[in-house]
Amino acid sequence: MTRLALIIAFGLALLISPQSHATELDKTVAALKDGGYVIVIRHFATDDSQKDVYPFKYDDMSAQRQLSEKGRDTARALGAALKTLGIPIGDIYTSRLNRAVEAGKLMTGREVTPLESLSDSGAGSASAMANPDGRNAKAGAALRDLAAAPPKPGMNNLVVTHKTNIADAFGKGMADIREGEALVYKAGAPGSPPAARVQAEAWIALAGG
Repeated sequence: MTRLALIIAFGLALLISPQSHATELDKTVAALKDGGYVIVIRHFATDDSQKDVYPFKYDDMSAQRQLSEKGRDTARALGAALKTLGIPIGDIYTSRLNRAVEAGKLMTGREVTPLESLSDSGAGSASAMANPDGRNAKAGAALRDLAAAPPKPGMNNLVVTHKTNIADAFGKGMADIREGEALVYKAGAPGSPPAARVQAEAWIALAGG
């Protein structure tokens, strides 16, 4: 590696240092405490030995991929972290698939509002992400609308959905979103980029978990 390349690499490392991320997350948490945001999260880790059956059978747990024990533990830990950090959660919307419903319930200890429009728009096909036509366009628009909808005063809404829906709504640049990763949007600002993109582990670590 040349000297110039080393200098550039070192500079980039500084820009994305843990301290920098921690400072940005501190600012995000401070803003969330006042409400007015929507947290869009991909459901947590799942059991890959299970497969979805298409068309979806929402009442049949054997026909859906479920959260793994790791996913359930992370959901509980993230919910506890948000509570410890003083982040108020208002309305909770989820996909109708049980992994998303369960994620929302485990995070908040409350009932959720399952929506068909938040269910996996790719029906298991990664190549369907960010499809500009048909059902995918409607799914993308539905998620963008939820991300822009103002919560009740002093609250933040929570949306639990799938990678395909997130890519449909916000573009293929979001197709690498990890399980449990959150996008934080300022409500009332449709079309704006997320105010933050946060891994589940980062919330948990900040809360001392």
